[in-house]
Amino acid sequence: MNAESLIEQFLDALWVEQGLSENTLSAYGSDLRIFAKWLGKKPMLEVDGSRISEFLASRFDEGIGNRSTARILSSLRRFYGYYIRENAIGADPTALIESPRLGRPLPGSLSEKDVELLLEAPEISHSLGFRDKTMLETLYATGLRVSELVNLKFEQVSFRQGVVRILGKGSKERLVPVGEVAMSWLERYIAQPRQLLLGERPCDYLFVTNRAESMTRQAFWHIIKRHAKKAGITKELSPHTLRHAFATHLLNHGADLRVVQLLLGHSDLSTTQIYTHIARERLKDLHSKYHPRG
Repeated sequence: MNAESLIEQFLDALWVEQGLSENTLSAYGSDLRIFAKWLGKKPMLEVDGSRISEFLASRFDEGIGNRSTARILSSLRRFYGYYIRENAIGADPTALIESPRLGRPLPGSLSEKDVELLLEAPEISHSLGFRDKTMLETLYATGLRVSELVNLKFEQVSFRQGVVRILGKGSKERLVPVGEVAMSWLERYIAQPRQLLLGERPCDYLFVTNRAESMTRQAFWHIIKRHAKKAGITKELSPHTLRHAFATHLLNHGADLRVVQLLLGHSDLSTTQIYTHIARERLKDLHSKYHPRG
C-alpha cells in the first residue's frame, strides 16, 4: 500500500472511531504527507526511530519551532500506533523519541495596585455588590481555584480558626488561612447581605445568587470582568487571575515556595515553580527601573 493510501486509511479510521473534526484530520494529513514526501521512495511502515529523528531534525533546521515539531511527532505517534493495532508493524518507531520541551506559558497576573483597584470596584451598598466584594477578597486572600470558591459551603469555613477547608483535585483536603481582612468581609456578608439574598430560602453554599442558588464559574468570571472594566484594568484576565496574583505576591514578599505549593493545593512542586519565573521577572523589572545602571 502506498503512502497516500496508508494516510487515507488512518484518517478514515480516526474519523470513524473518534469523530475528529475536519480541521484536526486535515492537520494530521498535512503532517504525514510532509513526512511521506521527505521519505521519498522509502515505505512509511519500514522506517525506524533514527529515520524519524533525522526528519524532525531536518524540519528544525528549516526553522520549524518546537511547538510545530511536537505536533508533527504527535501525528506520527498516532499514525504508527494505529498500524501497530492493525498488526501491520511490530514496533512503534516513535517510541524512544522525546517530544521537544515546549515550556509552560506564564500565567497572567495583576500588580498589587491593580488588585487593590479590582477589590474596590464592587458597590457594597447593594447585597450583590457586597457579595462580589467578599468573593474577590476571599479569592485573593486564599488563592482558591474559582471552582473551589463558588462551591464553598458554609460548613467549610471555620470562623474561630480563620481557615477554610478545601477538598481539591484528587480529593485532597487542605486548610487555607483566610486572613483578617477577608474574614471580616465574610463575617459581615453572612450577617446581612447573604440573608437578604436568600430570604427564607435555604442554601448550603456560602456565596449565593439572588435566586438562592450557588454561582457558576462562568457567572463569576463575568463578574470579575465587569468589575475589572469598572476599575480601568485593561490587562487580559483569566478566571484564575487572582489565584495567580495570590501566588506571585506571596513569593514577591518572601514566602517559601513549598508553603505556596501547600496553599495552592499543587501535588507537584514543579507546578508551583512557574510562579518563581514571574517573581524573578518582577525583580528584574524593578532592578531595571530603579538601579542607576539597570
